[in-house]
Amino acid sequence: MARQRSKSDLPSKICPVCQRPFTWRKKWEDCWDEVKYCSQRCRRRKSTKQV
Repeated sequence: MARQRSKSDLPSKICPVCQRPFTWRKKWEDCWDEVKYCSQRCRRRKSTKQV
């Protein structure tokens, strides 16, 4: 059996739109390096926020 990771041990990033931290999710396992936004809502709002 694999040992489960603590939530505090998971990697995190800061969303450029809402400036909130978000943590790694299982569905992002293969594309974590490409993930930039915390949610679909922030992805849609990216054009209104100039980084």
